[in-house]
Amino acid sequence: MKHQESRGHTFVFAGGGTGGHIYPGLAVCDELRSLSHKNNQTIKIIWLGNSSGMDKDLVEKSGSVDEFIGIPSGKLRRYFSFKNFTDFFKIFAGLVKSFFVLLKVKPVVLFSKGGFVSVPPCMAAKCLKIPVFTHECDFTPGLATRLNSRFATKILVSYEETKKFLGAEKAKKAIVTGNPVRPVFYETNPENGKKFLFENRSDYNPEKPILLVLGGSLGAHQINELVAENLDWLTERFNVVHQCGAKDADAMPKHHEGYFLHPFIYKEMSDVISCADIVLSRAGANSIWEASVLGKPMVLIPLCGSGTRGDQVDNAKFFEEKGAALVLLGEEADSAHLQDALLKMSDSAFRMNAALASKSLSEGKRPALKIAELVWEEANAENGEAK
Repeated sequence: MKHQESRGHTFVFAGGGTGGHIYPGLAVCDELRSLSHKNNQTIKIIWLGNSSGMDKDLVEKSGSVDEFIGIPSGKLRRYFSFKNFTDFFKIFAGLVKSFFVLLKVKPVVLFSKGGFVSVPPCMAAKCLKIPVFTHECDFTPGLATRLNSRFATKILVSYEETKKFLGAEKAKKAIVTGNPVRPVFYETNPENGKKFLFENRSDYNPEKPILLVLGGSLGAHQINELVAENLDWLTERFNVVHQCGAKDADAMPKHHEGYFLHPFIYKEMSDVISCADIVLSRAGANSIWEASVLGKPMVLIPLCGSGTRGDQVDNAKFFEEKGAALVLLGEEADSAHLQDALLKMSDSAFRMNAALASKSLSEGKRPALKIAELVWEEANAENGEAK
């Protein structure tokens, strides 16, 4: 007789607005699915995300989720704006829809990966007495996490130091898990990365280190400009691999020897990072933790100024303090400081120490697996099963 899997739990994931709020959650979905197979159960995973924007496309393409359900989403702003008034109605509509979705599907746990779209589902879950797990990837908690933590059974954080920003009572519910990284980053092949980047390119020089510049899916214009300004200097010393983002792709130099331009890399990114010697990027949580898993030294140019709450600055400073990165902050993000930082990283001993420091930050159990195990234990506890 063929062995049959037993019917298991339904889990709901909430989050979106950016890939940074989606990809780590999908990594947890994958680990949760693996746990269900080990326990001979078939589970269902539903994702609640923004009904407009990139959420639906990213989640459905992943294949990690059984169903995506879009909900209205409004942004919560700390400053005066007329949109605060109109977005209130979107938030309320998101709360109502979340309530009825959760009432219908009856999940055993709701896991929030953040973003403003996650707040209404967390509120609704609290009303329905569904356990809520919320995860914060940055060094300091954002507004959405601060709100979600009021409804949370457990608050999961990437850094031990993040607990002090939560307050004494909420800190008691906090567990340090690290930041979830997609499983493919633990199974990389640097030779595949080199083949993808340099096959049929005679200007690749294996004697030079590989500098990987990550401009993000949409592009980091400041970093892209620095690369263009210093391209001759950079290509004299490095094989420069540049993911510039779609917005700046047409404006970047073409056919420059030693310069390997890509508007966007996704499927091959884990192998590409694994073959890099140095990573130059912003300091978003996803990018720096992916580089850390692969033990890569970094030069970080965090997004800062009035348009951000400073989360990237905090992330970058933490990695710098641990010896894993050099940081160019504010006015220091210029050609002279960039060249100085890259010259330091060009020293093999300095680079090796930074690589070891980077790798040490991700040692231990995989964060996505650790989180999945916590969610699984809660689900079984809620159903009176053995953990």
